Amino acid sequence: MKRSVFVFFIILFVAAFASAQAKKGGTMYVAVKTAALKASTGAFAGTTGSLIYGEKVTVIQINGNNAEVKSTANPSMTGWIPLANLSAKQVVTGTSSTASAKEISLAGKGFNQEVENAYKSKGKVNYADVDKIETLSVKDADLKKFINDGRLVMGE
Repeated sequence: MKRSVFVFFIILFVAAFASAQAKKGGTMYVAVKTAALKASTGAFAGTTGSLIYGEKVTVIQINGNNAEVKSTANPSMTGWIPLANLSAKQVVTGTSSTASAKEISLAGKGFNQEVENAYKSKGKVNYADVDKIETLSVKDADLKKFINDGRLVMGE
């Protein structure tokens, strides 16, 4: 229970920090592997495009925990994205001579080689399963059906 409350407050802090950094007309960067641009702020709004890790965007407007953004690389591509998926700091994408985008993302979350070595020394850790889970995705229609069938309530 304590862990759940702690995780909730960390997520809340990250969202609040991103929100505080975002401003109309400001520049931000995509801080997740891929991010769907939505036609509106609704969870099941249609997708207008997608952005990739490190992509530069301009904030058009902010509504709650979401920002309407325009891609700098493709100005005709606009849509809504959660503020938690954006960073005010420029995101460095990996090259052959630098850390990978995945490594940078993990380091930003406090996971580095020392932490990985500590996990490995304490027993068997199956990173292949973690990599496999990261590749899973659920279609919006399936998620919506799950929510409706389970009589779950959408938050917002």
